[in-house]
Amino acid sequence: MTASPWGLDNLPYGVFSRVGGETPRVGVRYGDHVLDLAGALHDEVFATGSLNAFMARGSAAWRDTRALIRNKLATDRAAVEPHLIPLDQVRLHLPVEVGDYVDFYCSLEHASNLGRMFRPDEEPLKPNWRHLPVGYHGRSGTVVVSGTPVVRPSGQRGAGVFGPSAKLDIEAELGFVVGGPTALGGRPGRFEDHVFGVTLVNDWSARDIQAWEYVPLGPFLGKSFATSISPWITPLEALASARVPGRAQDPEPLDYLRRAEPWGLDLVMEVRLNGEVVSRPPYREMYWTPDQMLAHMTVNGASLRVGDLYASGTVSGSEAGQRGSFIELTWNGSEPIKLSDGSVRTFLEDGDTVTITATAPGPDGSAITLGEVSGTVQPAR
Repeated sequence: MTASPWGLDNLPYGVFSRVGGETPRVGVRYGDHVLDLAGALHDEVFATGSLNAFMARGSAAWRDTRALIRNKLATDRAAVEPHLIPLDQVRLHLPVEVGDYVDFYCSLEHASNLGRMFRPDEEPLKPNWRHLPVGYHGRSGTVVVSGTPVVRPSGQRGAGVFGPSAKLDIEAELGFVVGGPTALGGRPGRFEDHVFGVTLVNDWSARDIQAWEYVPLGPFLGKSFATSISPWITPLEALASARVPGRAQDPEPLDYLRRAEPWGLDLVMEVRLNGEVVSRPPYREMYWTPDQMLAHMTVNGASLRVGDLYASGTVSGSEAGQRGSFIELTWNGSEPIKLSDGSVRTFLEDGDTVTITATAPGPDGSAITLGEVSGTVQPAR
C-alpha cells in the first residue's frame, strides 16, 4: 500500500461520514481507505465536522500529528486496522469551515492570454501586474465540496439583457488553506506556520456576466455562484519534494514580497471534460508564489483566520494544451474544442462534468496525488 500515490508520503486530511448516517468526523486517506482519527488517535478534536479545531492547534501540532499517524500506520497496523474504513463506505464533506476566500490572478500566461484577447491594441498586462499579485475577495458561502452540482447562473449579460450564462467556464486552480491566524493589524510569520495545506480548486466563471459587470470594481456575480474544492487537504509537508524556486521576476518585487524560501510547487494538473483530457496546466510556471500571495493579502494589516482559503487563479502554461480555462482553450469561443465523440465545445453545456486532478513528485522518485475536484453543470433555474 505504501507504493500507492495515497501512501505514507501523502496522507491528506478530509471530513467523512459513513454511508447511512453518522456525524461527520476527520480522517486521513490511506490507499483506498479513510483512517478515522478520532478512534485511531483517541482525540476528540477529530470528532468535529471540520478541520478547523485541529488546525487551530498550530503548526507544531500539525507536524507532530502527521508523524504520529505515519508511525502508527507503518509500525502499529493492528491497532489502527479497526479504524480503517473503505472509501466506498463513506461520504466526503467540505473539509473546512471557510472563513474568507480570496482569489488571485498569478499566472503570467493566463493574464497575458486574456489581455491579448480583450485588449488586442494594448499591452496584455496592466501596469501593476508584475509589481503585485492581483486578487479579489470572493464569496466563502458558495465554496462547495467536489461532487456538488453547479447550477448554471443567470444574470445581466449586457444592457437590458438578462438570462442564463451562455459562457459558463472553469478555472483550474490550486488553493491554500490557512490554519495559523494573525491579529488584526499584524503581519504573518513563516509561510508554513500559517498555511496548513493545499487543495484543488475549480473557480467556476460566467464569462458573459463577468464581462458586463467587472468594470470598474472587478468580478462579482460572474464568480460568486460556486467555487468547488477537493474534499482532501494535502499537508504542506507532503509536498516537500515538489518545492522548487519560484519563477524569475522582473522587476524585483518590493521587500515584503521577496521570497525567503522556495515555495514554487512542481504540480501538473489535468482537466477532463466528460472524462476526456483537454488540458494539462503546469503549476510550477506560476509567476507569483503562495508565500507572496499570503504576504500581499496581509500587508495592510488584514488578519488571517483559521479556515481562510485563498487560490492561485487560473493555472495556464505557455502551450495551447496547458491552458486552465475554456475561454483560453477556445480563444473566447472562436476555436472550438472537438471531443473524441465528435461533439464540440466552446463553453460548458448543461450536463457536462469537469474534473481536475493533479500529481506532484514525492520522495525518492515517487509520486503523490492530490484529491480531485469535480462538478456537473445543471440547467439554470
